[in-house]
Amino acid sequence: MDKISIRFFDDKEVRAIWDDEGSKWWFSVVDIVGVLTDSKDPRKYWTVLKTRLKKNGSQLTTDCSQFKLTAEDGKKRLTDCLVQDDILTLVENVPSKKATQFIKWFTYSDDTIDGKSKSKAYALFDSSLLDTIEVGTVKGLQQIHGYLFGGLYDFAGQIRSLNIAKGGFQFAMAQFLPESLKTVENMPESAFDEIVDKYVEMNVVHPFMEGNGRSTRIWLDLMLKKNLKRCVDWSQINKKDYLGAMERSVRDSKPIKELLKAALTDKIDDREVFMKGVDYSYYYEQEDDITEDDE
Repeated sequence: MDKISIRFFDDKEVRAIWDDEGSKWWFSVVDIVGVLTDSKDPRKYWTVLKTRLKKNGSQLTTDCSQFKLTAEDGKKRLTDCLVQDDILTLVENVPSKKATQFIKWFTYSDDTIDGKSKSKAYALFDSSLLDTIEVGTVKGLQQIHGYLFGGLYDFAGQIRSLNIAKGGFQFAMAQFLPESLKTVENMPESAFDEIVDKYVEMNVVHPFMEGNGRSTRIWLDLMLKKNLKRCVDWSQINKKDYLGAMERSVRDSKPIKELLKAALTDKIDDREVFMKGVDYSYYYEQEDDITEDDE
């Protein structure tokens, strides 16, 4: 029971744990109550709701199982969890304006391209591919991208041939990509600043039509792991701070270096750190779940 996943709804964590024997995910009830109600004390809310459900003879409380999940203080604590079908029943019993949006997100998030790619990223930890990827090279980045998005995008692992822009910023022109990629590949990677500079430049090049951020963050961690015996604990980096620092990195790499350096860990072979890294990496690319019309 060591496969942990963190999903994000309305910028809040929803923890889950995989049951190998039953081949199913169990989701934290307290987390779901928290995102639906915005309660300052979702545990107390769930305790009161659980009592009411018991009085009404609901099967929901007896269907709960407890698993140890990492709490905000970093300690493992027993947490009430429910499987997907029971979560949908739970939502029916929690008055919330977010219920419809939550059900849509909860029901379909695993069936999207990102959901399927994320599942492949989880499997990468136990894959032999992780040890064969060429660290710090363009080919290595293509290997990562091809693995994450193979069968999902027809351009998986392929360098783009079209120009792309995001937020008004034009990434490297397609006609100059071979030269630009060669320049980035030849950048040194023996020290922290060098590795982050290389990462920043690869982001500017943006070699793929989609999936650049998710691929290059793994690429970055492999360079840190090989050369410094460190990796980034992405769960320590706020989404807004990260996106802002990356946007500024084109002109000034100091903010992203400070963020990454503060989140470095020597737990380079730790499964939970890797899985959390995948969760947060995909979260950075996730569009906001709640719009003003939903509130």
